[in-house]
Amino acid sequence: MKIRDEAEFIPGLKLSEMFYNEVVQPILDEHFPKLAHSAGLLGKWGSDVLGFDTPQSTDHGWGPRVILFLGETEYPQLKDRIIATLSDKLPYQFHGYSTHFVTASDGAPVMKRITKGKIDHKVEVTTIRRFFNRHLKIDPFSEITATDWLTFSEQTLLEITAGKVFHDGLNELCSLRTKFSYYPEDLWRYLLAAQWRRIEQEEPFVGRCGDVGDELGSKIIAARLVRDLMRLCFLMEKVYAPYPKWFGTAFAKLRCAKVLGPLLESVLGTSTWKEREQHLSQAYEVVAQMHNTLSITPSLEPKVRPFHNRPYLIINGDRFAQAIRATIEDEDVLGLPEHIGSVDQFSDSTDILSYPKHRVQLKVLYT
Repeated sequence: MKIRDEAEFIPGLKLSEMFYNEVVQPILDEHFPKLAHSAGLLGKWGSDVLGFDTPQSTDHGWGPRVILFLGETEYPQLKDRIIATLSDKLPYQFHGYSTHFVTASDGAPVMKRITKGKIDHKVEVTTIRRFFNRHLKIDPFSEITATDWLTFSEQTLLEITAGKVFHDGLNELCSLRTKFSYYPEDLWRYLLAAQWRRIEQEEPFVGRCGDVGDELGSKIIAARLVRDLMRLCFLMEKVYAPYPKWFGTAFAKLRCAKVLGPLLESVLGTSTWKEREQHLSQAYEVVAQMHNTLSITPSLEPKVRPFHNRPYLIINGDRFAQAIRATIEDEDVLGLPEHIGSVDQFSDSTDILSYPKHRVQLKVLYT
């Protein structure tokens, strides 16, 4: 259900920060004085953490909410008391939005107006270690290995590092978010190389499919290459890529999108493989120039060329993959399988990418 008119919409991240500052923190100060805690809005739940929410988002999985982090000692002693106190003391509405939630038939939390009784609120009480274990299946204070990084999906890493910390009284949450802010340098290069390799593997097929009259097949390959080029751009700009619903929205915010976006739209909008190949070739050359701007390898020729003696234009992504791999120095990274990349690069399964419980099994790929 929508709670307010579209003209009065307050973005969820702003709403939750106001909710913490104006309501939750004063209640904590009164009933749990000097309680050391951190608070913010991050992690998995809705588009508000990523800043992509709209009035449509208010119908489920959205509303005034806060994640409250306690110390490991205080958590078992105070968790239930804090939840109960907030249930009694929170206002029924905040800036026109209900603070009471019910569970919809699909399991999503939904705001529901009430005027009496206890409030079933969405102030989650947890610890930093529990939070990271739930989202990444890891102790955040431990060393993060190369195989850990490769089996975290970018969406989950984005959920951890996006959003906002409203208060960090534990003096740990902000530094941990920095720890996970992006891949280590040589691992980043490994991922870049793997992404160029993905592109190289299908480059000539846009033309080959079209050449035998399979325009549908050519379109499918072109769409795959467009997605791979977009993912490569996220890597080049060192920005975690979100899952499909927000992939294009987030891409539009990248620095390269102004130039590259129209080219990629043209690739998807053409009806013949020749036109498709022309627009893809332009996109390849833009991305190749972007690679050279990174200055992580010697400059590489950014022009497309025929695929062997066949009349299909390619950038030959493997040139870039090999040049990048030659710059990697970390022994752990060099010991990884050359072209597998991360879980986002070898899997398109939502059940694998969205649920970190599979990370242990996925690590086998790298050993």
